[in-house]
Amino acid sequence: MFDFSGTVFRIEPCADWLRGALDAVGVEASEDEIAYWAGRLEQSGAQPGGATPAGWMPDPAADWERRDLSAELHRRAYTAQSMTSGLPWDIHDVLYDRHMAPAAWRPYPDAAEVLKALRARGVAVAVVSNIGWDLRPVFAEHGLADLVDAFVLSFEVGSQKPDPAIFLAACAELGVPPRETLMVGDDRRADGGAAAVGCAVHLVEHLPADSRPDGLRGVLDLLG
Repeated sequence: MFDFSGTVFRIEPCADWLRGALDAVGVEASEDEIAYWAGRLEQSGAQPGGATPAGWMPDPAADWERRDLSAELHRRAYTAQSMTSGLPWDIHDVLYDRHMAPAAWRPYPDAAEVLKALRARGVAVAVVSNIGWDLRPVFAEHGLADLVDAFVLSFEVGSQKPDPAIFLAACAELGVPPRETLMVGDDRRADGGAAAVGCAVHLVEHLPADSRPDGLRGVLDLLG
């Protein structure tokens, strides 16, 4: 089982995210403006899949802890964070839509290699993600969808990691008992919750895609 964001894929840099949204609505901005406002967006935790800055706190009205249980909650939570950044452009919904575009996501350099190796070995693979939208098009656009046997997404199953229910649902989809399953993710609390149902857990670093060229290859070593 693999987590999505920070494990198999990583969202584009925040400046590219902002630039893409501005381009979509035909707004011109200087590179200095983009750099400054991208920094403000990062500080406010507005980019889904981005790094969480030190000392960051979610908007109290955002229902942050439940955001991955529905598409509506997810959009509302991240849009609220975007609004706290003080952006001079009313592009909060455009930014949110941009982050769901396959072009906004970059697979880690070894993702295809590892997924293909698992398929060659006959190992069933599920993607288990806390998310409020359908990530299947991202895998399809990058040529990885056929290497995944099941997508178990929190907003579809009504539970989110570290709730044991989502891991058990993934194991059931794969037809493999938890004790024979490995959960690979980047979040010790969320992904580490798989240990409670008997799964082994392997953690990778949540880094930009070009800064982690081979973080997933250790999975193949664990399988022997």
